[in-house]
Amino acid sequence: MPQYAISDIHGHLATFRELLRRLAFSRADELFLLGDFIDRGPDSKGVIDYVEQLKSTGHQVHCLRGNHEQMALDAPSDFRTRQSWLKYGGKETCESFGSPDYTVPPAYLDWMAALPYYLETPGYLFVHAGIDTNLEAPLLDRASMLWARNWAYNLNRDWLENRIIVHGHTPTPEQDIQLSVRSLAQLPVINVDAGCFAVTREGCGQLCALELTTHRLVFQENIG
Repeated sequence: MPQYAISDIHGHLATFRELLRRLAFSRADELFLLGDFIDRGPDSKGVIDYVEQLKSTGHQVHCLRGNHEQMALDAPSDFRTRQSWLKYGGKETCESFGSPDYTVPPAYLDWMAALPYYLETPGYLFVHAGIDTNLEAPLLDRASMLWARNWAYNLNRDWLENRIIVHGHTPTPEQDIQLSVRSLAQLPVINVDAGCFAVTREGCGQLCALELTTHRLVFQENIG
C-alpha cells in the first residue's frame, strides 16, 4: 500500500489533482497532507472540498493544520492577524468562497479547527513546519509545529529515535529536496514544500509528493 506525503497546496486545486492523477492515487493508498491547504492560490475552497470528496469516497486521507489555517482561524478575533492574513493570501481564499466581506464560512473554519498539529506513524513524524526536539515535550509546542524555520540542524536524536520528520512550510527548490532524501543518514528530515505558489523562484513553483516506503519524489509543476 503506497503512502504519500504532500504539503502546502495553497489553493492550487488543478495542480493537486494532476499530481494525484500521476500517482494513480487510489483507495488502496494512504495520503498525508501537511497543512496550508488555503491562501495564495485561486481555489482554496475547491481544495478543501476535494479533500473531503476523497474521504467520502473511501480514500485514506489524513490532514494537518498549517500556519495559514491558523491565521484564518485567528483572523475574526484579531485585527492584526486579519490584516496579515489578507495580505498573505487570505484575500484570495475569501474570494474563492465568493465572500464580499472577506470572511470564511463557519463550516470551513470548523473544518480547520478540527485539524491536528501533528501525526505519527511507525518510523515517521508529520508536522507542518517543524519540531523543537530539545524541549521537554516537543509535541506540545504548537508554535514550532506551525511556524518554525531553520530548526532541523539542532535535532535531539535521542528523542527522535529512529523516526524521520516530514514537513513543509518553507518553500524549497527541487534539488534541495532531492538532496535531503539522499542525506537521510546524516539528517532524518525531509521538507516536501516545493513552493507551489512561488512560480518565479528558481527550482520552485511545484507540488511535491514523497512516497514513504521508497522515498521516491514526484514533482508536479504548477498548472494554474
